[in-house]
Amino acid sequence: MTTKLAVIAFGGNALLRPEDRGTHEEQVARAKQAARWIAELVTRGYRLLVVHGNGPQVGNILVQAEEASTKVPPQSIDVAVAQTEGSMGFLLQQSIRNRLESIGSNAQVATVLTEVQVDPNDPAFKRPTKPIGPFFTRYRAEALERDLGWTMREDAGRGWRHVVPSPRPLKILNIDLISHLLDWANVVIAAGGGGIPVVRGRDGQWRGIDAVIDKDYASALLAAQLKADLYVVLTGVARVSLDFGKPEERALDRMTVDDAEKHQRDGQFPPGSMGPKVEAAVQFVRGGGGEVIITDVDHLRDALEGRAGTRIVA
Repeated sequence: MTTKLAVIAFGGNALLRPEDRGTHEEQVARAKQAARWIAELVTRGYRLLVVHGNGPQVGNILVQAEEASTKVPPQSIDVAVAQTEGSMGFLLQQSIRNRLESIGSNAQVATVLTEVQVDPNDPAFKRPTKPIGPFFTRYRAEALERDLGWTMREDAGRGWRHVVPSPRPLKILNIDLISHLLDWANVVIAAGGGGIPVVRGRDGQWRGIDAVIDKDYASALLAAQLKADLYVVLTGVARVSLDFGKPEERALDRMTVDDAEKHQRDGQFPPGSMGPKVEAAVQFVRGGGGEVIITDVDHLRDALEGRAGTRIVA
């Protein structure tokens, strides 16, 4: 194929929002919504690599496992990540195929269970920071810390959440396979939830490890290695802003990577929200990638045409 390649990353809340009960029917409806704007990129002539988050879904699996722990042995976090790669990949793949067929396209869609190498000595294993799953009251959070040994953190005034290690991705083990699939399929879903974290043991064998990789860093690594023309990060706001939430807040239409790094050093982009997205964008552009668009779903079409979103360029 000679069409341009776009990598698009979005959070797990695209399929499971805080106000949802989490039923299968709700997630199917959310997947259908996502398929509409994913198909929009395909109709614009892009090959598309889709990377989704999975924080809410992995958290729910861990809660389910704990509730059923007296009957079914709980599984590890890496296996929970693999489960969500499969289940969310299925929902998205089916919805995208249905959407493309409905508009007369015979575009092909594929999902790849993706293993991502991390460093077992990454400092993240000593300082868990990645929130997953639902919000809890302080009382329930203290009980979970005491009874299960979970690390709980207060999350922006919304309640307490389980936090787990989030090491940086080093290598996409399936990168060659993903590249070959993109020569054939119009849409490839890969590195769901940032990918399944794996390490190489002293015996030379790969094994999973309890962690969740940030999907922004994994998607930026994929975009750079595949030499994508466009990297789209979908988030909850139309544009990146300085002094977010303050009276002097101002939205940005465009940033150079130098500007972005300066604002990052100045503390403009918090680690728990916009920070990883901007850092991933800088990583992609510094690595020789094309342009980055950060925006929300409602403004994606306008952003593709240069009328919305924040662009990060060299």
